[in-house]
Amino acid sequence: MMRLFLAALYTALALGANAALAESAGGDVASLREGDMKKLQLHDAPIDLPAAELVTLDDTPASLEDYRGKWVVLNFWATWCAPCRAEMPSLNRLQLALPDIAVVPVATGRNEPAAISRFYAEAAITSLPVLRDPKSALSSRMGVMALPVTVILNPEGQEVARLIGDAEWDSVTAQSVLSALVASH
Repeated sequence: MMRLFLAALYTALALGANAALAESAGGDVASLREGDMKKLQLHDAPIDLPAAELVTLDDTPASLEDYRGKWVVLNFWATWCAPCRAEMPSLNRLQLALPDIAVVPVATGRNEPAAISRFYAEAAITSLPVLRDPKSALSSRMGVMALPVTVILNPEGQEVARLIGDAEWDSVTAQSVLSALVASH
């Protein structure tokens, strides 16, 4: 019980600190945040990502290094997570709207490949890759404590922003924020 309380306290303090930093980091980007994008926390300085051993749908090894040199919208999700499933079509539309940004969903934890394939087909997800973090190694190392979580990576592969919870990623506001981030680099 005490561990759960400390984890919740740490998360609350971290979110509060990041909110203050967001105002000082990239004023232009911070001023664009409206609606769902108000939840986007901009980091004062880029954060290096931990090593990640991901796999594809058929267990072929995969890496975020494949996206080095591009801006990345990295989304942690799961087939059993209702908000994750609700936001996935907007991530698919974002990829179509902003093809220079890589939208990369990572199914974290226990997600059967057949369930992922079935969901992609049902939701008409046609423009997004399938990456899995079956042991939640990457999500754990990155402090992902709930789903969905979306992390924005710069072309150097560093985390520059994080949004906890779901969002309409293809909204005009989200596209404006992402475009401003790209332009500020």
